Amino acid sequence: MKPIVAIVGRPNVGKSTLFNRFTGERVAIVQDVPGVTRDRLYRDAEWLGREFTVIDTGGIEFYGKGGVIENKVKQQVQLAIEESDIILFVVDGKAGITPDDEGVAQLLRRSSKPVVLAVNKIEDFQNLSPSYEFYSLGLGNPFPVSAAHGMNTGDLLDGIVSHFPPEEEEEYPPETIKIAVIGRPNVGKSSLVNNILGHERVIVSDVPGTTRDAIDSFFTREGKHYVIIDTAGIRRKSRVFEPTERFMVIRSLRAIDRSDVVLMLVDATDGVTEQDKKIVGYAHEAGKGIVLVVNKWDLVIKDDKTMNRFDREIREELKFIDYAPILYVSALTGQRMNRILEIVDFVGEQHTLRIPTARINEVINEAVMITPPPSDKGKRLKILYSTQVGVKPPKFILFVNEPELFHFSYRRYIENQFRQNFGFEGTTIWFIIRKRDKEE
Repeated sequence: MKPIVAIVGRPNVGKSTLFNRFTGERVAIVQDVPGVTRDRLYRDAEWLGREFTVIDTGGIEFYGKGGVIENKVKQQVQLAIEESDIILFVVDGKAGITPDDEGVAQLLRRSSKPVVLAVNKIEDFQNLSPSYEFYSLGLGNPFPVSAAHGMNTGDLLDGIVSHFPPEEEEEYPPETIKIAVIGRPNVGKSSLVNNILGHERVIVSDVPGTTRDAIDSFFTREGKHYVIIDTAGIRRKSRVFEPTERFMVIRSLRAIDRSDVVLMLVDATDGVTEQDKKIVGYAHEAGKGIVLVVNKWDLVIKDDKTMNRFDREIREELKFIDYAPILYVSALTGQRMNRILEIVDFVGEQHTLRIPTARINEVINEAVMITPPPSDKGKRLKILYSTQVGVKPPKFILFVNEPELFHFSYRRYIENQFRQNFGFEGTTIWFIIRKRDKEE
C-alpha cells in the first residue's frame, strides 16, 4: 500500500505549490479519454523509487481571533493525522511563527505520526536564519525550501521518504483476487458484500455513509482466494460538507488503488449519475478490472425489452468503459448474485492475460492493412513493432516512427482490434508509444 503524506498548514503558506511540485505534470501512459471526469482529491508522486500519495488538505482555515484555533480546524488537522502515514507541516519563512502555527504544532506534537517541517518562501539560501526560529515548534529540524522555485525540495523529499514504513509484503496467499466494492452511498454495497460472504460482516443500513472505513474480508470459494473490500460511499464533491467525509472519500479511492477488480455498483432506480462516472472513471484510469453491477433490479418494473434498454443507456453514459461486463442483481433478494464471483474470475483472468509477441504484431499488421494509419503533411504513421510489457492492466509498447501522428482515434481502432482478437473483457488496455527509426 502506498504511504500517504498529508500537507497541513495555515492558508497561503505554499501547500498547493509544494503539492504541485511533488506530483508534477506526470506523463500519463493512457491519453485523456473523452467522457472521464477528472476530479482529484489527491495525487500520486514518486521519489527514490518509492511511490506515495500526497493529500493537499487545503481546507484548514483559522476563524478564531487572537490565535485561538476553532474546533473545525482541530478536526481537520486530526483527520489528516489519522488518515496519513506522514504529516508535512508547511510554514511561511517570511512571516515567521504565528499563533496559528503554534496551535497546529501543538496538535502535531501529540500525535504518534512522523512530522516533517517545511519552512517555505526562503529566497536566500546563503542566509538560512529565517528558518532557525522554527526549531522552537519542537518538531525537529526544519527544511528551508522555496516551493515556487523548487529550491531544496529534493532534500525535503529525502526527509519525507526516510519516514516511510518498509514496503509491505503480500499479506494474502498467491493468486488472491482483491475486489473493491465501490459506488455512491446507499446503492447496496454492504448488502452485496454480506450476500457474497454469507453472513453479516458489515453493518447494513439505509442511511448514506454508514460505512466509514474500508473493510477487508478474506475468504475462499471453491479453492480460490479472494479479498473483498467494502468501501465508504463516495458523494458528489459539492455534498462533501464535513472534513470527515472528505477523508472517507480518500479511504475509498485508496481501496481502489490496492484492488485488482472493482465492482462498480449502479442503483437501478437512479440509473447512471455524474458521480457514478467520476467514481468508475477513477478505477478506469487506475487500470483496474471493472464489472458494472446494477443493483436493486428487483425494484424495476420490467418487460422483455427492459434489460436491453438499460444496456444501451449505460453504454451511452459510460462510453469510456464499454469493455466492462454488466450484471443485473438484487443484493437484497439474491437475484443473480451467484454470478458475481464467476464474472470476477473471468475479468481477473483477462486483467492478467499475456499475448505472444508474434501474435501481437500479426494482429497489428492485419489492422494496418485494413485501415492504414493517418498521415500529416506527407508523413504517415508507421507502427514498426509491438510487445507486451506488463499486466494488471495489460500494457503494450508500440514503437512508431512519429508518435505525434498516433491520434486518439487510431489508438482506439488498434485497441478495438486487440479486443476482437484477444478479448481483454473487463479491463482497460494501456499503450505506451515510443519513437523508433525503421533502421533500428
